[in-house]
Amino acid sequence: MVIGPASAGERPAEPRFAVTIPTYNHGGRVAAVVRQTMSLGYPIFVVDDGSTDDTAARLRSISGVHLSVHPHNRGKGAALVTGLRAAAEVADYAVTIDADGQHDPVDALKLMAAIPANRRVIVVGRREMADAPWTSRQGRRFLNFWVRVSGGRKLADSQSGFRIYPLPEALDLGVVARRYQFEVEVLARAAWQGIPVVEATISAHYGSALPRISHFHPFVDCMRNFGAFSRLITRRVFTPALWSIGRKTK
Repeated sequence: MVIGPASAGERPAEPRFAVTIPTYNHGGRVAAVVRQTMSLGYPIFVVDDGSTDDTAARLRSISGVHLSVHPHNRGKGAALVTGLRAAAEVADYAVTIDADGQHDPVDALKLMAAIPANRRVIVVGRREMADAPWTSRQGRRFLNFWVRVSGGRKLADSQSGFRIYPLPEALDLGVVARRYQFEVEVLARAAWQGIPVVEATISAHYGSALPRISHFHPFVDCMRNFGAFSRLITRRVFTPALWSIGRKTK
């Protein structure tokens, strides 16, 4: 039997979602993040990126979670790729949530609501930063600028790890970076390939009540940022088809 296109009165299939949580030495927080995320009712894929604390043990005590463990630390981007590949087996979109407790997993519903009908997009959670450290606010402005120069669209929060990625499109962008730089490179390459990026406002928890866990190393990661943006900008400069990308992605 040949099945034709859906009639005007039929609703398109609802998109399938899964959640990916990369983690590295977040043993004191990741279990709570995972349990809160379970309230969404979606499959959860957690990737322990070679933690040296009790992260893996805490995660193994939670039933119903798909856990992958890297034998050694490979970087946040590598953990995201592992999680996205696993999520792509069961979902059309992957919600990514950081494991440090700064996000409210329920805000994923705000990200989902920002997906336009019949369009495949990346959704980035724009964090409210009123009580964020000065260094975080300045770092965000700095990277926003360089994402724009690399050809990505103008964004208010290019560093946010709370996102929705379309699958498998996000895995087919050719992103090279495998550490923190993955999340900014994916924005530039999405623009190059015509995948829209939209933002939705979310909350973020900072301050003394929740001391921040960061594995950012200022010198090393700044050099990696420099390398990543140099590579992206050079590619854009020598690819005429990319010269007008900035105007097209406003």
